[in-house]
Amino acid sequence: MAFSSHAQSPGRDRTAVLTDERVRFVLPAADTSAAEARRRIRRQLAAWRTPHETSDTAQLVMSELVTNALRHTASRTVGCELRLLGGLVRVAVASDGPGPQEPPSPAGEEDESGRGLFLVCALAKVWGVRPRAGGQGHVVWADLPVAPEDGPAR
Repeated sequence: MAFSSHAQSPGRDRTAVLTDERVRFVLPAADTSAAEARRRIRRQLAAWRTPHETSDTAQLVMSELVTNALRHTASRTVGCELRLLGGLVRVAVASDGPGPQEPPSPAGEEDESGRGLFLVCALAKVWGVRPRAGGQGHVVWADLPVAPEDGPAR
């Protein structure tokens, strides 16, 4: 796993906080939260005019991180953050609990789950886990490369 001093803690407020390069929001621990996170990510990345491939990847990674937070922690809410960092998009999810303690391993053929962090690892340029500000919980983040714009075939 990689760790970064650039990871930012999503806020605990219940409204979206929008800056030129970052949006943060908090969702309840509900079955619909991963879908809501995908909708917000899709809308924001469209506003930032990122390529569709980048948006699709960011939505998948955010969905996996939110799902993991809801499945593996006792969080009542999850904090989500989307941030542009040069040629990267950072996706981060904050929740209660210690977070993943070891690198992911591939799920078996018959396993119905267990592929979330493995997918994140495969799609991200770098990802990591850090303690949440104040020591309550953790943040899992992933930096995704911004895909080149689709252009005419050469």
